[in-house]
Amino acid sequence: MNGTLNKVMLIGHLGDDVKMHYFDGGNCIGRFQLATNEVYINKTTNEKITSTEWHNLVVRNKAAEICEKYLSKGDKIYIEGRIKSRQWQAEDGTTKYTTEIQVTEFTFLTTKKETEHKLHQAPESPKNTNFENPNEGLPINDLPF
Repeated sequence: MNGTLNKVMLIGHLGDDVKMHYFDGGNCIGRFQLATNEVYINKTTNEKITSTEWHNLVVRNKAAEICEKYLSKGDKIYIEGRIKSRQWQAEDGTTKYTTEIQVTEFTFLTTKKETEHKLHQAPESPKNTNFENPNEGLPINDLPF
């Protein structure tokens, strides 16, 4: 294979609500952290160990607005995206680094807001959305794996 691949697939729980940032021209991004857990048994002590990894996720424009509307801290989501690293100068002059997941597709697995809406018989939220190809993806109930 001559090409390269930068693809991430994660299933996890939101660490906080989606934080929105708006820009001139009407564009926006949403940021949130996603927790994934690994559970294993310590062979020496037979103790069950849970290790949590935190991922910084970024969604853009319409995807960000959908995530902000339907997702809350603790909700479970499946995402696909790309790893993107960036750096910047802090106010104190130090160089800061971060690694983010640029989300290209997502599927809501559980949402508190969706459950509340169903109790009030509101329309169902979009379950699966592909933002690489906007003509695909709205409500699909099957997971892509």
